[in-house]
Amino acid sequence: MIKRERYLNELKRKMWNGSIKVITGLRRSGKSFLLNQIFFNYLISSGIDEKRIIKFAFDSADDLTKIGENLVDLEKGKRKVSYKKFMAYVGPLLQDQGQHYLLLDEIQRLDSFEFVLNGYLSKGNTDIYVTGSNSRFLSSQVITEFRGRGDEIHLLSLSFSEFYAYRKGDIRDALQEYMVYGGLPQVVLASDDKGKIDYLNSQMEKTFLKDVLDKHQINNVRELGELLTIIASGISSLTNPAKLARAFKSKRSSSSLSEDTISDYISYFEESFLLSKSLRYDVKGKSYINTPYKLYFEDVGLRNARLGFRQVEYNHIMENIIYNELRYRGYSPDVGVVEVRSKKEGKDERKYYEVDFIVNEGSQRIYIQSAYNIEDEEKMNQETKSLDNISDSFKKIVVVKDNIVPHQSEKGYLFIGLTKFLCDQNSLVF
Repeated sequence: MIKRERYLNELKRKMWNGSIKVITGLRRSGKSFLLNQIFFNYLISSGIDEKRIIKFAFDSADDLTKIGENLVDLEKGKRKVSYKKFMAYVGPLLQDQGQHYLLLDEIQRLDSFEFVLNGYLSKGNTDIYVTGSNSRFLSSQVITEFRGRGDEIHLLSLSFSEFYAYRKGDIRDALQEYMVYGGLPQVVLASDDKGKIDYLNSQMEKTFLKDVLDKHQINNVRELGELLTIIASGISSLTNPAKLARAFKSKRSSSSLSEDTISDYISYFEESFLLSKSLRYDVKGKSYINTPYKLYFEDVGLRNARLGFRQVEYNHIMENIIYNELRYRGYSPDVGVVEVRSKKEGKDERKYYEVDFIVNEGSQRIYIQSAYNIEDEEKMNQETKSLDNISDSFKKIVVVKDNIVPHQSEKGYLFIGLTKFLCDQNSLVF
């Protein structure tokens, strides 16, 4: 069993907090396993009577049969599960006033689920946990519908520390494998490279792209796929719909894909948790810049699969992995920009230097640079130029690929190796 202790601890902390716990995340990232195996086993080990734990999966043919629904008929009719049938099934199980636990998988398939769950929550004796696969439907919208009583827990694919705890062995080999194949649980469990590649390719084409196409009724399959390929090629680079439209036009002169359509497609990829967006933050101006921004894959294995494993650029993948690690630790990383003004030959000159990531916790802040290698002093100066031009005293970290001994430079910057950074949960301690 691959343990997901961080998420289990989060569920434990939120038990009986008066909110509906909504577990969201990328398909195949392990949401159902977290809820129905890891959390369920925890409840049983804590002495909870199994009769007081009601599990129901709305994409399970067996469970749907219990309430007189049929998975095939639902798919053909493109309709949702009847809330009346579900409530008729659950009602008798909640008759006494003792504490009960509702563990509901793929809740978005239930008709009027917001009203159903609000009703159970109002009883006061039911602690509710649900999973789903669509961010707009299950995060922003549901939190609104629950009037502040929805509590989201976002599940990422395996972090490197979770991956390595299961895989073990030489940590350098493990990192190399992780950078190529990512951390989807089924990929980690596959016995050989071919199995990993086949799974990732199949999931990208038959699940993730198909989900977007079906949900948003997109007919131009080719253009959607090509856009995702262009984005995959440019991870860790600043982009926006205008830039992507130009890239598309240079590739296909006959393309009519507009900036607005590209913006919509990006939002669809974000909704499916395939991509995540990081906005730019002006460090000196203390304000956000809406465009350009950066797009990262929630799993680098899927990114590499989209490119046929032909463009495994470790410096860009390293940055993507650090971004995901920061999110795993509960941060919302921004991309920083530092403006430097000077005079050259009597004229004002402006230069802009990039800080790979900025994370905040309360009034504290950390600046993080991703440097695949620093082979000489020139490279060192290039990687730390943005940090040199930040005048505040907040912590500044440079993560390098090599397995170095963590140390502080003369300028006060912490230099740390990638594997140490990823495996040491205290590497960002304020």
